[in-house]
Amino acid sequence: MSGHLPVADRRAVAGWLRRVRAGHGRTLALVLGAYTLSVAASLATGPIIGRLVSAAVHHDRRVPLVPLMALGTALLVAQTLLTRYARLRARVLGEELLAQLREDVMRRALALPMDVVEEAGVGDLLTRTTRDIAAVARNFRFTVFELLGAVLVMGLTVVALGAVDPLYVLPCLVSLVLSAAVTRWYLRRAPGWYLAESQAYADVSEGLVETGSHPRTVEALDLGDLRVRRTDRDLARVFRAGLRTLNLRTTWLPAVGLLCLLPLPAVLLTGFVLHSHGHATVAAVTTAAVYAQQFGEPVNRVSYYVDDLHLAYTALARLLGLPAPPGEPVLLQRVPARPPLAASAVRFSYDGERDVLHGVDLELRPGETLALIGPSGAGKTTLATLLAGARPPSGGDIRLAGVPLGALPAALLRRRVALVSQEHHVFATTLRDNVALAGPRADPTVWSALHAVGADSWARRLPQGIATRVGAGGVPLDARQAQQVALARVLAGEPDVIVLDEATADLDHVLARRLEEVLASHLRDRTVVTVAHRLHTARDADRIAVVADGRITELGSHDELLALDGAYARLWRTWARRTPARGRDAERVTGSPAPRGAMPDRTS
Repeated sequence: MSGHLPVADRRAVAGWLRRVRAGHGRTLALVLGAYTLSVAASLATGPIIGRLVSAAVHHDRRVPLVPLMALGTALLVAQTLLTRYARLRARVLGEELLAQLREDVMRRALALPMDVVEEAGVGDLLTRTTRDIAAVARNFRFTVFELLGAVLVMGLTVVALGAVDPLYVLPCLVSLVLSAAVTRWYLRRAPGWYLAESQAYADVSEGLVETGSHPRTVEALDLGDLRVRRTDRDLARVFRAGLRTLNLRTTWLPAVGLLCLLPLPAVLLTGFVLHSHGHATVAAVTTAAVYAQQFGEPVNRVSYYVDDLHLAYTALARLLGLPAPPGEPVLLQRVPARPPLAASAVRFSYDGERDVLHGVDLELRPGETLALIGPSGAGKTTLATLLAGARPPSGGDIRLAGVPLGALPAALLRRRVALVSQEHHVFATTLRDNVALAGPRADPTVWSALHAVGADSWARRLPQGIATRVGAGGVPLDARQAQQVALARVLAGEPDVIVLDEATADLDHVLARRLEEVLASHLRDRTVVTVAHRLHTARDADRIAVVADGRITELGSHDELLALDGAYARLWRTWARRTPARGRDAERVTGSPAPRGAMPDRTS
């Protein structure tokens, strides 16, 4: 079972709502004013209806029927126009708030550290950015302001009933108190189950994403039944949580529905008694009955709106629970164009118990290329991802120009430091947009980056060149082409530090060698960290760091490490003897031509 991302507490949600109110006070006042006038116009029709009914009962020809009917019609038209205006302004405001929230959530999601997403699982993040956004959107566009209108109707109707006769207010107050008690019972039980339902949906999404993202692995290992059982268990949790919330609703909503019907018969009965004793006229009783009817309908609506609002509150708390990206301190404006990168006493643990890196100290000079080599499981990739800022260290720190990577805003960090891993994603858009994601969108820049990685030849053969849609729904790219696009994307972004984790692993030896030579010429003035699985890559680097058991055991240039006669020198001699002869490279180490062999050109 994966973890879950944090959920904002009530204070955080209330603070966000206060900021919304402060930032959109004028529009909220206009909406509130229009709703108030609309309700006033509606209530003004009550006495008119009362007089008309009284005239009909008493056959009173002195009542000006036509003017009263014209006035009532005018009030209804005014109510309709005011309600339309209020709803229109409310929906526009809702769309503005929704757009701001979506942008804020996207910024928060993109700023999440890789380890946080991996620990929580992409399903939780996916559910927040789809299902939770949809729940909030529905309420921003409709529910919040309809609830506001309903509350205004209820409040002003109670005032109007009190003006007719205070006795008529009593049934409404009883209905409100009982409805509030039932609603409080519901709200004390619903939050936990709604949150559990959202988290269960997140686990369903997580399982489906895992299965859909790795179909070959599922098929190769015959994991189909296991994945189906995992989905069944997750759906069972969704069903149990959903059934619990449904049981709560089916108890709460009918109770409120019955209570909202109480005022009308109670007011009619009270009016009958008052009229029988000569304390109320037919017009007054009719007016009170009209108000009681108007009061009951919004009480019933509020019950539905509160349920929707509660769903939206839970969704909003989950969205605001995503950590806000840090601001950009003034200090960072003084970071030099080619900043040094340094690691000091860096430790890291995946499970919080066993360290895989133990006090690593490393200083990268601007513009140098450092190769990390070592056996599988030594910690090379872990160190590379920490240097790229993709994960925070468990201990120690990593600084760019003296500034901790964790203090850098995500956008600035990714402009300065780029990571190219073994996983290369092709976005469902044009080749131009794929390459220009992190850099200038000018065509010459895109073509230059594609040329640098040897991808311009096949790119020119695409139907519309770099304007061709690739990826899902477009021209599919194979693993080699996807890798070239990923490298071109980095070159177009022009970062200061580039971390390559087996960036050419999917290419054959000849193409990989050619691509590395081209990259070296384009990255000459940039700091490059490469996880090297081919020894010629390490040999070409300015310095080589040998990583073993989570520590850097040797550090120096190719010649310096050969002179040291340690692990690197032994590895190089073994590689030179067993790898097919590469001319002078092998002869320079062994003193004689290297024999042919079948050992792969890899260090591990």
